[in-house]
Amino acid sequence: MQISEILRRKGNAVVTVAPDTTVHMLIAALIERNIGAVVVSPDGDTIAGIVSERDVVRCLHTRGAGLLDMPVSAIMTSDVRTCALDDQVDSLRRTMTEHRVRHLPVMHEGRLVGIVSIGDVVKSAISELATEHEHLVEYLQGKY
Repeated sequence: MQISEILRRKGNAVVTVAPDTTVHMLIAALIERNIGAVVVSPDGDTIAGIVSERDVVRCLHTRGAGLLDMPVSAIMTSDVRTCALDDQVDSLRRTMTEHRVRHLPVMHEGRLVGIVSIGDVVKSAISELATEHEHLVEYLQGKY
């Protein structure tokens, strides 16, 4: 299955924040939208970085409450791994596992067009297994 199929099913909305957004405002966006990460983008099309709940918690531990007034650019991951619409989910699963990331922005022709989470990848794997199971049962029952 390709990444484009995941986006077709879940939608391609991506929550972004500007690099100068405060961590406090970032946390509000994460909570309001019930998401685990946001893409940091100056224009909504390009990627400056990504910030996850995990990043916030780790930085709060080391920097204290003063972190809340800092810009997200101070805590974001700048070296962002991305994927493309025509990438295969299996490849994405390996990338997420090897690099220990839970969210990958999807790029197409230099523009941000979606985001895929580890939950999306797991959901697609379950869907593929269910379809395979259904076909095997039909085969065994002689429906082919």
